Amino acid sequence: MATSASCQSCRFFDEHKTNGGAAAGDEGLCRFNPPVSQPEPKGHGLWPVVDAKDWCGHFSTGAQPAE
Repeated sequence: MATSASCQSCRFFDEHKTNGGAAAGDEGLCRFNPPVSQPEPKGHGLWPVVDAKDWCGHFSTGAQPAE
């Protein structure tokens, strides 16, 4: 897969920040689909964590990265 089609180039990739505000390595959150529900009744939905070099079938060459 070409590097240009990686998650880091996708408009739905959101850099994953730690509680201190620093980036968490090459990880990010995929904002294409809604958050995934957790099994606990009071659990919050979580965005899928992806690696910046991952890729999926939702990538489009016409989509610009989020700013």
